[in-house]
Amino acid sequence: MTLMKRTGDLMPGFFFDDFLGRDWFNQDTGATMPAVNISEDGEAYHVELAAPGMNKKDFNVTLEDQKLTIAYEKEDKAEEKESGYTKREFNYTSFRRSFMLPKLVEHDKIRGEYKDGILHLNIPKREEAKKKPSRLIEIS
Repeated sequence: MTLMKRTGDLMPGFFFDDFLGRDWFNQDTGATMPAVNISEDGEAYHVELAAPGMNKKDFNVTLEDQKLTIAYEKEDKAEEKESGYTKREFNYTSFRRSFMLPKLVEHDKIRGEYKDGILHLNIPKREEAKKKPSRLIEIS
């Protein structure tokens, strides 16, 4: 295996905790970390986290200073009783991803929606961070 150092940001203004530096597969359990897509337009940043089969009530999205954290925790217990034996299974699923947001975002206007297995976050930019349309300057 070859280790390569990554330099530079994937997207100006977004800093990832250890995004792309972390193993996608946890070698102890075989569990995977949900994939995240981040895009930007002139008005906002858009975060999409693939989390199929989960419930929106189990998500915990927090913002502390400039750190946006997306977490999920769920515990399932199953018990089967048949003649002469009892079978119990416990399943605990959790993940946590954190992102440093740029300073020029509207913290109080961040919105989230869980639909079709994808958590969507819309992070609006402040007016001064929005890209202004270019204009022609006349020279006299």
